[in-house]
Amino acid sequence: MEPVTIGEILNAVKGRLLGDFSDLDATVSKVNTDSRNIHPGALFVPLIGERFDGHAFIEDALEAGAAGVFTARERDRYLPGKFYIQVSNTQRALRDLASYYRQKFKIRYIGVTGSVGKTTTKDMLAAVLGVKYKVLKTEGNFNNEVGLPLTLLKLNSSHQCAILEMGMSSLGEIDYLSKIVEPDVAVITNIGDSHIEFLGSRENIFKAKCEIFNHMRPGGLAILNGDDLLLRSLEGALSMETIWCGKGERNAYRALNIQNDGKSHTFCTIETPHMKDNVQIPALGDHMIYPVLMAAAAGEYFGMTTEEILQGISDFSPTKMRMNILHRADNITILDDVYNANPQSMRAAVEVLSQTRGKHKIAVLGDMFELGALAPALHRGIGEYLGKKEIDCLVAAGPLAKHIYDAALDAGVPQAYYCATKEEALPILERLLQKDSTFLVKASRGMAFEVLISRLKELTAPAKP
Repeated sequence: MEPVTIGEILNAVKGRLLGDFSDLDATVSKVNTDSRNIHPGALFVPLIGERFDGHAFIEDALEAGAAGVFTARERDRYLPGKFYIQVSNTQRALRDLASYYRQKFKIRYIGVTGSVGKTTTKDMLAAVLGVKYKVLKTEGNFNNEVGLPLTLLKLNSSHQCAILEMGMSSLGEIDYLSKIVEPDVAVITNIGDSHIEFLGSRENIFKAKCEIFNHMRPGGLAILNGDDLLLRSLEGALSMETIWCGKGERNAYRALNIQNDGKSHTFCTIETPHMKDNVQIPALGDHMIYPVLMAAAAGEYFGMTTEEILQGISDFSPTKMRMNILHRADNITILDDVYNANPQSMRAAVEVLSQTRGKHKIAVLGDMFELGALAPALHRGIGEYLGKKEIDCLVAAGPLAKHIYDAALDAGVPQAYYCATKEEALPILERLLQKDSTFLVKASRGMAFEVLISRLKELTAPAKP
């Protein structure tokens, strides 16, 4: 973050200065929301949640080196040399500060949303655009009402574009984020069942994702999955230029001849209005064509050459725990995809497992959250899919995963185990280890399946270079 004066902050958030502090030319160059991680001279923003109130940690933050704070109420005492800015709502103040700060940088902003593949698409966009431009991108799970403003506050004058992931669980959240960003380019990966517990239907999920268009800059671009039927219903209905990506013939950006080596790469031919080339994607799964095509579309829109786009695709590296392929000794492969899960991403992961070269294919699957009343049926669908893909073995862990287990048995999966908890799965994994095996490990974030990944790594040695 580049320095911002106290006076600028006051105007941006419509705040009121409390206490004896009066130096409006003093500056801050860091914003923190966690009092345990305070940078010297930072502005501390105390957030209020259902179970916590950051105001209780204001004194701790100031003593740890914060230069000042936002506060939604007056304080009993004011420390000398520290500034206190009163605002009506600290989260909204964070939003308003980020929105003001973003306007300092006349660069292009890309907003990325969708039910499945947001992070992968964001990473692919960053890999491609990063060949030519200095890119700021969302890191980790900083894709919500707090994380996105904090990401924008990392902008500096060296950046030439920003790629911002936008997550949501209810209507209005993408609108809130889009208003902060005012994207030049809107990317929607697909419409699936994520958060259907809160939104009730795919149609409502579609409506929520389309809020990204509400605050786009004039002359913007939409890059959409042309194989998604709900998104395709937007054809002719959007005011901005639209690029459609996918396998179907109606897409201007298409992937043809999709294959993989069963080990580390997916191969295809991408065809756009400006290029037709064979590409090697350093990741497994047919679903990887969508991030590649969307990144190619953005690259061409930003004036990149074919050679630059192809270089960026080859430079792609997934975010940690997002289908990371771990090659171990004895030809054992671990597909680490434990960051999150929903029905669409779970099926895609099982598809990847089915295409790997391992003689023994083991799916280690856990609960998928936020599916509401549809959860039992959607979990059963995964079990049925395991049978269709001829997966050799299932280890299911978690209350909802029992439905995966039951359906997998009915679908003819030869070997299946059910565990109420992930801890019960640990000795089963040890018994299943053998040469030429591939393990897929996947569940919703709250299941913390990285414990299983750690155990598998302990039980196996790294593959020799």
